[in-house]
Amino acid sequence: MYNRSLLLELFLEIEEAIRRIERRFTSIQSPADFTRDDEGLDRLDGISMMLIAISENIRRIEKTAGDELLAADSSVDWESVKGIRNILAHDYFNIDADEIYAICSRDLMSLKQALAQLRQAVFN
Repeated sequence: MYNRSLLLELFLEIEEAIRRIERRFTSIQSPADFTRDDEGLDRLDGISMMLIAISENIRRIEKTAGDELLAADSSVDWESVKGIRNILAHDYFNIDADEIYAICSRDLMSLKQALAQLRQAVFN
């Protein structure tokens, strides 16, 4: 059996990170908005940091609960979610605004939904 209180904390932190990304992304209409000025770069930095946090917590969830928890939902490419941390952390000054835009506009909602379903499965 795994540590349910730790898992809850990890899920709550991910939910907070997603909320922050959503808030920071609201005025972004294209990848160019990230690189247009300092405000856009600040948003890119903040969003990237939250993506790193999400990635780290997904790794911790997997370590705590085992591979089978994430494997139960194949709608998300969990390896990519876990891998984004390394890309962002190790190539920080070359962050691809197009890729971050795609993640936020295309992938974030499905990740949010999958995590809500996983959390419900663990805690119900």
